[in-house]
Amino acid sequence: MSATDIDQININISDKAAQEIRRVMTENNIPDTFGLRMGVKGGGCSGFTYVLGFDEKTRELDKVVSANGVKVYIDERSLPYLSGVTLDYQDGLSGKGFTFDNPNATRTCGCGHSFNA
Repeated sequence: MSATDIDQININISDKAAQEIRRVMTENNIPDTFGLRMGVKGGGCSGFTYVLGFDEKTRELDKVVSANGVKVYIDERSLPYLSGVTLDYQDGLSGKGFTFDNPNATRTCGCGHSFNA
């Protein structure tokens, strides 16, 4: 079964995050045919944590979007929590890593890795 392409899903990836995703893929020999899996799972001090990884193919009921040249796979369960999210990459004095600006988050923890919606 194939994934559904939906244009109305609003996922944003900043230029800096897209550049870092491409760098990680190149350094780890991840083929361009893979997509970035973005999701949420239960856990963390605020209720949900973000999940990022690379997948070779979609799963049943995945939604597939393209954001800033990056193919993104989102499972149906995570979609309501991620619609409108912006993925960014920070590499300043506070540390390095991907960050999520999520308009659905009503509360986040101090570390920024978990949220509640």
